[in-house]
Amino acid sequence: MSSPGPAWPAAPAPAAAPTPRARGRALTMVALGLAVVLALVAGVQAYQIHQLSGRLAATDQRLAAAQQGDGTRLDDLDQRAQVLEKQAGAQFNPEAVASAVLPSVFRVRAGQFTGTAFAVGKPATGGGTNLFTNFHVVESVWQGGGREVFLERTDQRYPATIVKVDEANDVAQLRTNSKFTGLVTASAAVKSGQQIVVVGAPLGLQDSVTTGVVSAFREAEQGSGPVIQFDAPINPGNSGGPVINGQKQVVGIATAKARDAEGIGLAVPIKVACDGFRIC
Repeated sequence: MSSPGPAWPAAPAPAAAPTPRARGRALTMVALGLAVVLALVAGVQAYQIHQLSGRLAATDQRLAAAQQGDGTRLDDLDQRAQVLEKQAGAQFNPEAVASAVLPSVFRVRAGQFTGTAFAVGKPATGGGTNLFTNFHVVESVWQGGGREVFLERTDQRYPATIVKVDEANDVAQLRTNSKFTGLVTASAAVKSGQQIVVVGAPLGLQDSVTTGVVSAFREAEQGSGPVIQFDAPINPGNSGGPVINGQKQVVGIATAKARDAEGIGLAVPIKVACDGFRIC
C-alpha cells in the first residue's frame, strides 16, 4: 500500500441562506424598534411642548397682571390730575375774573349822574345788548321823562335806552344797539365767606376792581328785598356794577354802602333782577 498523502482540512460547508420568514421577522423587529424610538422621541417632544406651553401661559398671566396694574396706575394718575385741575380752577383768581368781565362793564352817564352798568344775558331781541344798572343811577332821567343815557368805555360812547325800571328793588334795564358779550349770572345763592370781585367806575374812574368776601345774605324784611352784604370797598359811581364770584358769574348788583362805616357794601341779588326782567 502506498503511504497516504498529507491530509487537507475540510472546507466549511456553506451557510444556509435565510428563509423569507426569517427576513420578515427581522424587519418586523427593526420596525418595532424604530416605532418605540419614535414614540419615545414624540413623548419627549410632547412633554417639552407641554412645559413650554405652561411657561408661556404663566408669562401671559404675568404680562396681563402687569398691564392691569399699569392701567390701574394710569387711571389713578388721571383721577389725581382731574382733582388737581378742579382744585386749580377753584382757586380764586381776581386777575382772571377781571380780565373776563371788564369788556362787558361800562360807566353810565345819565344826565348829571354817573354810575356803572354791565351787559347781561343773550343778545337783545332784534339785536343789540341788554344791561343792568341801579334805578337810582338813571332816576333823574326817568323821572324827567327822558329815556336816553350813555355808556362809556375808554374813549368810546354808546347811546342806550332805559327800557324798564324796578324802583322797589333799585334795578333798571338798559338796551343799546351796540353788541357786547353778556355776563353769565349765577344760579346758586351766595354764601357767607364766598370770595367776590366788584367792578365799576367809582367817582367816574372806569375799570376799577376791588375784592372781598360775602359777609352775609340778608333775607327780605319789613318791606325791603333781600340784599347781599359784602366787604369789598365801593364808592359813589360803583352803583349798578356787577358783583362777581370766582367762576366769573354775576351774583349781585352793587347798590350802596353803609354810611359812617367801613367794609359794609350792599348788593341786589342777581336772582331778583333776573326774575323781574327776564333777560338773564
